[in-house]
Amino acid sequence: MISINDLLTRMVKECRPYCKTGKVASYIPELSAYDKNLLGIYLIRTDLREHFAGDSTAEFTMQSVSKVLILLAALIDTDLNRIKTKISFEPSHDGFNSIVNLETRDSHKPLNPFINSGAILSIGFSNGKTYEDKFCRILSLLHEITGNKNIGIHEGVYKSEKMTGSRNRALAYFMKSVGVLDGDVEEVLDAYFKICAIKVTVKELAQIAATLANRGISVSTGKRVFSPEAAQTVNAMMMLCGMYDESGSFAVSVGLPSKSGVGGGIMSVSPGKVGVGIYGPALNEKGSSIAGIELLKKLRNELDIGVF
Repeated sequence: MISINDLLTRMVKECRPYCKTGKVASYIPELSAYDKNLLGIYLIRTDLREHFAGDSTAEFTMQSVSKVLILLAALIDTDLNRIKTKISFEPSHDGFNSIVNLETRDSHKPLNPFINSGAILSIGFSNGKTYEDKFCRILSLLHEITGNKNIGIHEGVYKSEKMTGSRNRALAYFMKSVGVLDGDVEEVLDAYFKICAIKVTVKELAQIAATLANRGISVSTGKRVFSPEAAQTVNAMMMLCGMYDESGSFAVSVGLPSKSGVGGGIMSVSPGKVGVGIYGPALNEKGSSIAGIELLKKLRNELDIGVF
């Protein structure tokens, strides 16, 4: 009988050619240097068995996958109803950095916590007197989930994002102008750029995903990190809008709550079963790993882990 590791190795081999059809993110200069042919996967089951294949030790930055951590910290530190006074929990058909809905909606509320405007606003709901404190709070949550306190940021990517983050500045300053965003805009953005630049491997993504699959109990430490209700909320948001404006087609083809990022990471959850971390920096036109999505399709079919 073929082992899970052998199965994953075969699937990575079959999906690696898709890397050639994608492009690495170039609007953040530091990311443009990454090797588009990399592809790795890590699985952690809720029974604690771990499996991996491909470029599973390659390091990359979380980028928008970190929005899961931002939302989790907000849900742990603040009542959900208070968050809903500033941020909606609805899917969007526009791009992740769109400003359109902020301008056209009467409330000027971001549509959800996983578009850039929503994530920037969500940072304010985590504990901390300053936004540097809030960044440290969100990073410490990752340490708590993984049991690894050595995780930090990629200084080069952080500085690159800060230098080129004009669209995020536009979003933040607009929210400030209409009274939605509190605090100093540049301090808020500095925290956001640092959070996006947190450096991980697919193992850390799988640890977060498996903890969500395990209803808030860390598979790495055995300790409860967040409530089952927080896990349910995050999983629901990932299913509805974790893959941005291709979330609907992704739900049909893959059927797993997932969150992608332009760094090439995808984190997927099969509740009660398994957490998945994937890295493939070659992106499709929507900004998600093109080979990673194909790998998830194969994984769903081979292991029958879809939620539908």
